[in-house]
Amino acid sequence: MTVSHPRSAPGAVSVAAALTKLRSRGLRVSSARRLVLEALYQADGPVSAEVIAGGLGGRLPASDLASVYRNLDTLEDAGLVQHVHLGHGPGRYAPAAGEHAGYAACEDCGRHVVLDSGALAIVGEAVREACGFAAGFTHFPIIGRCADCEVTGHAHS
Repeated sequence: MTVSHPRSAPGAVSVAAALTKLRSRGLRVSSARRLVLEALYQADGPVSAEVIAGGLGGRLPASDLASVYRNLDTLEDAGLVQHVHLGHGPGRYAPAAGEHAGYAACEDCGRHVVLDSGALAIVGEAVREACGFAAGFTHFPIIGRCADCEVTGHAHS
């Protein structure tokens, strides 16, 4: 079971800002750590450690997978990386650059969208009223069917 790390402060909006935050926390800025950050900020959305280690399909140099995982864990502890699960498959990682509230993921086609905190505040309040829990949506998405799959009744490509 994967455990979400508590974030101490909002992340960074760029690789340069993330490196500055690492240094301010007394953490070393190694070339492997820099490469992981560059991959996260260049990706089109949350990506798996395997995709990062593979160099984002050739856009960056390949890395050792164990090193990528170690660095992702350190960066998550530092509040710079967010670990999410977007349905089936491996966990994915994204920069913890903003205060978006979470994701919604389609269980048929795998499409995912970022949800803002305003939209999820309403859902969170409904969960609190229904069962007394303070729901968090950053580590696991809201799972359902996207509008396209709902209309067609099956996954789209």
